Amino acid sequence: MSSIAPVSSARVEQLLREVSERHAGELADRFYDVLLTEEEAGAFLNSSLVEERLKASLVRWVIDLFRQNDANRDTFRDQQHKIGEVHARIKLPLRLVMHGATVLKLRLAERILEQDLDRTDLAAALMRIDYLIDEAIAIMSEAYMQGSVRRAQVDESYRLFALGQDIAHERDGQIAALFEWLQGVLFQMFAGHAVTPGLLASSPFGLWLTHRAGLIFEGAPSLKAIEALISRIDADILPRITSAHDRGQDMNAALVELQAAVQEIKFLITDLFQSVSGLENGRDPLTRALNRRFLPTILSREISLSTNAGAPLSLMMLDVDHFKSINDTHGHSAGDLVLKQVAEIIADNVRLSDFVFRYGGEEFLIVLVETALDDAEVVAERIRQQLAARDMRLPAGDTLRVTASLGLAAYTDHPDYNQLIETADAALYRAKNSGRNRTVIAA
Repeated sequence: MSSIAPVSSARVEQLLREVSERHAGELADRFYDVLLTEEEAGAFLNSSLVEERLKASLVRWVIDLFRQNDANRDTFRDQQHKIGEVHARIKLPLRLVMHGATVLKLRLAERILEQDLDRTDLAAALMRIDYLIDEAIAIMSEAYMQGSVRRAQVDESYRLFALGQDIAHERDGQIAALFEWLQGVLFQMFAGHAVTPGLLASSPFGLWLTHRAGLIFEGAPSLKAIEALISRIDADILPRITSAHDRGQDMNAALVELQAAVQEIKFLITDLFQSVSGLENGRDPLTRALNRRFLPTILSREISLSTNAGAPLSLMMLDVDHFKSINDTHGHSAGDLVLKQVAEIIADNVRLSDFVFRYGGEEFLIVLVETALDDAEVVAERIRQQLAARDMRLPAGDTLRVTASLGLAAYTDHPDYNQLIETADAALYRAKNSGRNRTVIAA
């Protein structure tokens, strides 16, 4: 027991345990009733999430708080540390945590005041409540700050890493994608049929801007200007062009405006790439997939984007079947060459806006942005079938066939990206246990 802990009698300790157990459900209800009225909490809480997952966890937390003793205190501290790490991962504001702690203190105090206690025991009980909750929040906050600092460092490292790739190639490729979209629009204008141009925001360039540039160039004024131009093109210029075309009216003014806006975007893209530079290696040297270091940064941001936009997000876990036997039979150099070819097949079947990580030895994690589970299954099956059909080159000139097991999960509403990873991993585990060489969707 810490020297600053208030002294309380065994009777008070027992009473606190009984009150917490009797009223834990009510305390959890009150806690979330108050927090759900907070506008800031809307990004992290909703009624279904509270009822299905969070309330039961809080009930257990309240009961465990007052069951602490010398034998389990270290375990309890570890649990508070893990909770703080989760809060940091989902970027839950500390103010909400502190507010929730205050709600619990006040409600517990009300229940203690209903008990038949003399002044000494009443004071001891109230002090004990304050101390235990404050101690738990202090441990959470320490873990939260450590996690936040690490996340900020990794966020910055990823921006530097992404910019340190072939900048000229990336810039030219995105400019080419932009003008390819414009060419497609112009082709439709003069093809003599109804015009249904795809939105720039949904084009390969638009997806790159949202899921790559939005992270790499976060906060850059030019990025905001590009986003505003895309919004004006999609919401104003394109509808005017389509309307004029369908009515046989003059489109010249609107087309000139469209070309001018695209040229302005081109200028701003060049400005973005020229304004920043740097490099920090963040790729797996063998497969050139991203390494796990940037996974928290990317998944946290994609979950936030998915939540705010209501867009689907899917996660794929892929594991090469019986990979150990390849190393054992043909040597590690053969295993490495196989992994490189597996990574190539994965990269060939996903978009530039998606993210491919080497998650473990022979395991890959793929983040499929703006992709529903049904579409993710199509991608997964295409990868699986291509892997099974391809003759994998070996260093000595021989070839072999490999298969892979895949697990898929869709982001629902849990803000902690670890939940999504664990769900996809469980699906992968089922695929391997069901005979391998198959895709399993998380239940």
